[in-house]
Amino acid sequence: MKTASPDNHALSDVGGIGIGGISAGPLLFMAIFLFYWISMTPFVDLTGAGILDPSAGNSNRLNQIVSLSLFAGTLCYGMLHPLRATILQPRALLLPMFGWFLFVSLISSHPMLGIKAVILTVMATINASIYLLMPETEKQFAKMLGIGTLIVLATAYYGIVFKPELSIHQLSELREPMNAGMWRGHFPHKNSAAAAMVIAAFCGLFVMNSWSRLAGIAIVVLSVIFLVHTGGKTSSAMLPGILILAWVFERLRFLRIPIAIGGVALFNLFAVGSAVFRPLGEFITSLGIDATFTNRADIWRFAFTALAENPITGYGIKAFWQTQELVYSGGAVETWAVTAANGHNSYLDIALMTGIPGLFLTLLWVLVLPLRDISRLPAAIEHSDLTRLFIRVWLYVIFNAGLESLFFEGGNLLWFTFLYCLYGLRFQSSATLTEERFAPAERPAAHA
Repeated sequence: MKTASPDNHALSDVGGIGIGGISAGPLLFMAIFLFYWISMTPFVDLTGAGILDPSAGNSNRLNQIVSLSLFAGTLCYGMLHPLRATILQPRALLLPMFGWFLFVSLISSHPMLGIKAVILTVMATINASIYLLMPETEKQFAKMLGIGTLIVLATAYYGIVFKPELSIHQLSELREPMNAGMWRGHFPHKNSAAAAMVIAAFCGLFVMNSWSRLAGIAIVVLSVIFLVHTGGKTSSAMLPGILILAWVFERLRFLRIPIAIGGVALFNLFAVGSAVFRPLGEFITSLGIDATFTNRADIWRFAFTALAENPITGYGIKAFWQTQELVYSGGAVETWAVTAANGHNSYLDIALMTGIPGLFLTLLWVLVLPLRDISRLPAAIEHSDLTRLFIRVWLYVIFNAGLESLFFEGGNLLWFTFLYCLYGLRFQSSATLTEERFAPAERPAAHA
């Protein structure tokens, strides 16, 4: 009877690529993980006046150098790997999609912003398509994921203890002083910290079952404690909610499409729809739910009005929110939404930036293709801990995207994690089954 090698799911076991006997894969894996999770500029000061300047970027020369170096190293690793054909797949969808993004950016009022954003997005996608080729076994993947997550948690708690003025929101912050007292650690905002802790908890559950029970439990406990102190109500509610939803998704196949597509559609209807359709908003309020979704309703109404004026090509990547024309247009007299950092809804933001065609291509990539890959999972892999991790992250992001702008954010850790989980599901759906347990030097590769 054929069985799936436990070290041979999405992770290829073809031997390390390195120099002088040192495998480059684990080194690159950890460097990329820490780059996305900790960044080159942790503990950002939110009390400075520059935080309100729409033209002020968060990039710096060191960040650019490190980002380009990691991309070059990852690309070289991927091109030398036997599974290099998996890089940037499925190209039949991604190339037209990125081509459309580039087109709408070129005709926008800020073409250079769009071109830069598209390049960063392509780089992140290439990195993610190679990322799971770096660990040599599933156990090594779990070990590196566990160690990396523990380092991240140590950094976050270090900030709370030794740098509270930069790790806990302060009343002196210019943009959102109402968040005073809420933990953010080394992350730029409590919401990004909360989302990171949810992903860390998922990683802890995987580590607990695939590498070290003690390390996994420590990750889960530390993540949940930090999550509670961020004050992130949505993420705190979604952590147990996604675990339950993923359990149902895994066991009841006939509910998978209704959960993924129907659930996301219904969630966006109740959230964004309540801002546009007054009767729906009144119904949501009657249920005891804040129909403004923490004042997001004003942003969504404004975004829908703008989208209606340019529904086909949108406004271009990064060419709408926080632009000089919008912030200083005088529209703040009518609505404060003109000063919003983003649309707080990934689906609405993609439509706003790339038009309805861009939204359609995005939905194909992030919703339809993962469902197809999950439907093709071999029986021995369908209920594995690795598949479970990928599905949990995927479900969390597609639902959380209804309240936050996450898609195509090149340096966002949540987006990057989501990307490599998409590739993980793709690899899992075509993993090779083996006849028997092989020795590490003999075990065949999982073919994508």
